[in-house]
Amino acid sequence: MMHEDSIQQRLGLAPGTPPLVALKGVSKYFPGVIANEDVDLAVYPGEIHALLGENGAGKSTLMNVLTGIYHMDAGEIIMDGESRRFASPIDAIAAGIGMVHQHFKLVKAFTVAENIHLGWDATPARISRKALEERTMNLADTLGLAVKPGAIVADLSTGEQQRVEILRVLARDAKVLILDEPTAVLTPSEARDLFAALRAFVARGNAVIFISHKLDEVMEISNRVSILRAGRKIATEWTSDCSETSLAQLMVGREIVLNDMRGDGGARKIGAPMVTLEGVTLKSEYGTVLKNVSLSVRAGEILGIAGVAGNGQRELTYVLSGLVAPSKGTVTLDGEDIGRAGARVFAQKGVGHIPEDRLYAGMAPTLSITDNAVLREYALPPLSNGPWYAPRRALALAREIARIAGVMVPDFAMPARNLSGGNQQRLVARREMRIADKVLIAAYPSRGLDVGAINTMMRYFVEMRDSGVAVVLISEELEEVLNLADRIAVMFHGEIMGVVPAQGADIEQIGLMMGGQRQQGQAA
Repeated sequence: MMHEDSIQQRLGLAPGTPPLVALKGVSKYFPGVIANEDVDLAVYPGEIHALLGENGAGKSTLMNVLTGIYHMDAGEIIMDGESRRFASPIDAIAAGIGMVHQHFKLVKAFTVAENIHLGWDATPARISRKALEERTMNLADTLGLAVKPGAIVADLSTGEQQRVEILRVLARDAKVLILDEPTAVLTPSEARDLFAALRAFVARGNAVIFISHKLDEVMEISNRVSILRAGRKIATEWTSDCSETSLAQLMVGREIVLNDMRGDGGARKIGAPMVTLEGVTLKSEYGTVLKNVSLSVRAGEILGIAGVAGNGQRELTYVLSGLVAPSKGTVTLDGEDIGRAGARVFAQKGVGHIPEDRLYAGMAPTLSITDNAVLREYALPPLSNGPWYAPRRALALAREIARIAGVMVPDFAMPARNLSGGNQQRLVARREMRIADKVLIAAYPSRGLDVGAINTMMRYFVEMRDSGVAVVLISEELEEVLNLADRIAVMFHGEIMGVVPAQGADIEQIGLMMGGQRQQGQAA
């Protein structure tokens, strides 16, 4: 057990320095579920405190209690020696506690500058657009987070939207910044910039609570780490006294190593091309987002797509799943040109799609978990017979999908947004796998998942590959792609820089292609 004086000493604080915030005996219950029980947590000035746990362990719930989104059923929050209760996030931010969630809280039709200043009492009552953007740029420069003040949020990449969220909270003078999976949508260079900003933030006497499943990042950035399991805190350790292996064991009770899952490529059968893109170009009002993309994915093969986020990967998934039709070129599925047939036809013909944004692109967040689980099959027998819909059969199917996905659901009638981020991901993934008879497109499927869930999902992909499905795996985790894919295609600014075999791949060569260097011999 850590004593206060030893914590203060190791953090370089004066003796007697109190925590910026402390949780004591916090409990939160939902019907049939213990979300948190008797949790103690203290976070000190100058500290980056990591919070680890499997999906559904209660990390986000605990932080939602701290920020006034949920009201605790027992326990207390102590700040400045006083017990506090926050009726809403407004109260929490006024006390100096701000949170950046996995799913963004931005108004997508507004500009970056408008989002930064929206609902902020420091915003002048009358101010020109230019002045608002100048204020935003000054804030961004001061806090070390590059943004585009005049850009409409809906037009930004996921990583850029994340930076806006972080800047919006930091701008409000938060003393305790809570980040829920902050690097899941950031490139490695953006993550390094964020870490530099966080270190500068805590050096000013502030603190960060850092929720992440990336153990290497936890080891790099945090001073201490607390581990939750099944809603209870089981340990708080100095990070320097831990290893990635020991943290993984504390999280899930066993060591999990993601090894090479390709298997014997020579022994298994890789078939003919299942899906082929030829000369695909996609234009938007902001320019060309895909340029002359030609790719094929064969039955029984996993094709990895590598590249820095925001280089056309999202648009590629849209074309592959029929969400958008290419401006030029063809998309062929099992010999049939269906590029302009639409997403419904793609799904009917056996194309499953795990999207980058699981909540808003993969689910209808206000609809029930049952409705979301059967979204792909509600119009088919046995759920529907002509105009007649069978709710009991839909519920039975939803229960089965949740069981196979390993998602604990207390009430299938509750809105899908009430599930944890990791459980949303698992439910969407399992739903899409059910319809993916020919092709599965998986965009960043391990985001927000713990190491055990990642391992399980990757094994599902291997099983689908072995059954003859063509799998397209898009990931910012290069190690994940190298361990799983048969071939790797590298994207840069909407183009394919080259395609290389994954086994024995030259990491340096892939890195150069990710930066825009075309593969030797690849046509311009």
